[in-house]
Amino acid sequence: MIELHGKQFVPAPQTDRERWSEAIEQQDKPTFTLKENDIFAIVDRLGNMVVDRTENEQLATGLFCHDTRFLSRSELQIEGRSPILLSSVAETGFSLSVAASNPPLGDRIAAYSIEILRDLVIRGGLFETIEICNYNPDPVRFSVSLSFEADFVDVFEVRGYQDRPQRGQFLQRDRLACDRLEFAYLGVDGVLMESRLRFGDRQPDEFCGSTAIWHLDLAPRETQKLSYCLQPHADNGPSSQVPIPTTLDRARDAAKREHERWSATIARYQTDRTVVNEAIAQTEDDIYLLRQSFGDRRVLVAGIPWFSALFGRDSLIAAAQTLSLDPTLARDTLLLLAEYQGKTDDEWREAQPGKILHELRFGELARCHEIPHTPYYGTVDATPLWLMLYADYYAWTGDRATIERLWPNALAAMDWIDRESAKTGYLTYFRHSPGGIDNQGWKDSGDCIVDRHGHLARGPIALCEVQGYVYAAKQRLSTIARRLRREDLGDRWQAEARDLRERFNRDFWLADEDYCALALDGNGQPVDSITSNPGHCLHLGIFTPERALKVARRIVAPDLFSGWGVRTLSSAAAAYNPMGYHLGSVWPHDNSLMAIGLRSLGLSREAYQIFEGLVAMTVKQPHHRLPELICGYERSGEKGPVRYPVACSPQAWAAGSLFHLLQAAVNPIPDAEAQCLRIVKPMLPPSLDRLVVRDLKVGGARLDLEFDRIGETTACRVTEQVGSVQVIIEV
Repeated sequence: MIELHGKQFVPAPQTDRERWSEAIEQQDKPTFTLKENDIFAIVDRLGNMVVDRTENEQLATGLFCHDTRFLSRSELQIEGRSPILLSSVAETGFSLSVAASNPPLGDRIAAYSIEILRDLVIRGGLFETIEICNYNPDPVRFSVSLSFEADFVDVFEVRGYQDRPQRGQFLQRDRLACDRLEFAYLGVDGVLMESRLRFGDRQPDEFCGSTAIWHLDLAPRETQKLSYCLQPHADNGPSSQVPIPTTLDRARDAAKREHERWSATIARYQTDRTVVNEAIAQTEDDIYLLRQSFGDRRVLVAGIPWFSALFGRDSLIAAAQTLSLDPTLARDTLLLLAEYQGKTDDEWREAQPGKILHELRFGELARCHEIPHTPYYGTVDATPLWLMLYADYYAWTGDRATIERLWPNALAAMDWIDRESAKTGYLTYFRHSPGGIDNQGWKDSGDCIVDRHGHLARGPIALCEVQGYVYAAKQRLSTIARRLRREDLGDRWQAEARDLRERFNRDFWLADEDYCALALDGNGQPVDSITSNPGHCLHLGIFTPERALKVARRIVAPDLFSGWGVRTLSSAAAAYNPMGYHLGSVWPHDNSLMAIGLRSLGLSREAYQIFEGLVAMTVKQPHHRLPELICGYERSGEKGPVRYPVACSPQAWAAGSLFHLLQAAVNPIPDAEAQCLRIVKPMLPPSLDRLVVRDLKVGGARLDLEFDRIGETTACRVTEQVGSVQVIIEV
C-alpha cells in the first residue's frame, strides 16, 4: 500500500489479462488535433484515441497537458466492433462532432440501423457525450464499450526519445466508486500524475479492467445518452490552468465565449476576395487556438501538436507578425521571456546571463533533467529578436510602463550580445550541451548549414540574418535609449551598428555570386550557398542600398522562387532537396519576412510575387490554412503544392505570415508615443482591389482604414477614428 496526498494506492498490475482488444480492422489513420489553452488531443476521425503499435509518431493519438500524455486510449466499440464513420467535423478547434453507425451485428441488427453521435470538447479536461439511437422497427439489445488507458509518457517519448535510464511506477486506487475510473503514475521525480475520469448520465453496467461496458435495450427511435469527463492532475491538483466546467455544454459555451471575447478585441482585416477572407478567418482562429497560458501570461506556442510549448524564436516572430492584430500577445511574450531570461552560466542548458530561452518543457524528461529544456537556451537569434520586438511593441503601443519595466532586461540582453560578439565581431553559435541542438538559428536541422558543394560548415557559425537582427536591435534600441534619457547608450549603439554594417558588407558578400553568404564558419570563411536567409535582412537596413537591391532581385530568381514561394536553398545547389526540411522547402514565415523587406525597398512587384504565390498555395490547403512548410517543387500547370508530411498544423509563424503580408500592402510605420501613424505608399497586390482594416490600434487610439486600388495606385482613407493619433498618408 502506498499513501500519497491522503489517498491509498497499490501498484497497478503489469498484465494485459483484462485488456480489451482494439477493433483495429476499421481504424482510420487520418487524425484531428483539438486544442484549448494548455490541453490538446489527437484523435482519429471516429473520435478515438488508439494505442499506436507501429511506433509511428504520425499516427500517435492521445490527450496531452504540459508535455505529458494523460490519456493514450479512448476507444468506442459496439459489440466489440468499430463503428462505421459517416462524418466528422472539428470546426471550432476545441471540439469534434462525429456521426457514425453500426456494422452488421450478426443476423440480429442490420448495418446502418443504429445512429451513434459523439461530441468531444476540451476545456480544462476532456468531455464526451455519446447519443445512441435505434432506427430499427423493433426493439434491439446490444452492448457498447469505451476502453481507456493512460501511459503518462513524455511528449518527447511519443516523438521517439528512447534513452530513458528508468521509468516511474504505475499505480491504481485501492478503492474506487463505481462511477469513475482513475489512472495514476508516480514519476521518477516523485510527481504523482493522475487521470481522473467520471461517468455521467447513465453509469456503466460493468467494467472489464479499464473498459466500461453498457448493455443497451432500445425501443424503436429511443435514444440513450452516455457521457464522461476526464481531468488531468499533477500532485493532487489540476494540471490545466483552466477551471473545469461541470458539463460538456458548459465547457463548449465557456470556450466559445472566450473565443468571442478575444475576437471582439482584435483588429479585423477584410478584402474583396472571398478565398482570402476565408484564409484570414482561418488564420484568426489558428492564432486564437495557439494562445496558451503560462501563469498570468498568454502567448503563442510554436505549433500543434508537438510544439505546443513556449519557444523563444517562434513566439517572438509570431508576436511581431501579429502586432497590428493583437499587441497584447507581444506584451505578454516580452514579459514571459524576460521572466526566464538567463541569470547564470549553465552548460547543460546553454544558459548565460541575459540570454533569451529557446524552449521550455514541463514533462518528466525535463523535470528529471534527462533533457535540458528547463528551459533550454540553445538559440542564437532569440535574444536580438526579443530586443527587436521590444522596440516594435513600443512603436505600436507607446506603453512606457512596460518598456521601463523591461529596460533592465533589454540592457542584459544587449550585454549578452556584446559579450558573445567580442571575439569575432559577430554573434555566433556553437553547441556546448550534449543534449543540445547543433544548429541554433531558425534553420535548426542538422544538415542545413552547408556550402555550395553541400559540405557541412563547422562552427562557431555566424548566420547572416542574425547579424541583421543585431544591427536592427542596436538601431531601434538607440531610439528608445534617447527617449529614456540615456543618450550615451543611444550614441554607442548607433556607432556599433554602423561599424557592424560596414564589416558585414565586407565579410559576408560573395563577389562571384554577387549575393550574400549564408554564414561565416569557424574560420571566418563564407558559407557560400545561395539561400533565403539574406532575405531576412532586407527590411533591417544592414545592406548597402546597392547590395540590398541585388539580394532582393536574386531571391525571386527561378532557382530560389518556386512559384509558390522562395525556397530555403537554391535548386542549383549541390545539397538541394525539395523534400528537405531546410534544404529546398518553402516556409511561409520565411517568405513573409522577405516580402516585408522587398516592400521596404519599394520593390512592390517582387513583393507581390511572393504574396500571390503564398495565397495561391494557401487556397489549395485544407481549410485554407497556411502550413508550416511545403516541399520546394516548382509550380507547374494545374499541379498543386506538394505537402510536407510532418508539418505542424496550425503553426504560429505560418499563421502570422498572412497578417505580415497584408501589413506589407498597407506599409504602416507607427510611432505611438508621438501619436503618429504613417502609411507609406500603400499598394494592394494585383489580386486585391480593396482592403478594409478595422479597429487598428496605435497607442490609445483606434482606427478604421480603407484601401482601394485605382489603376496603378492605391488610395487610403480613414473612415473612423477614436482617440488622438495623426495619420499621414504618403502616396
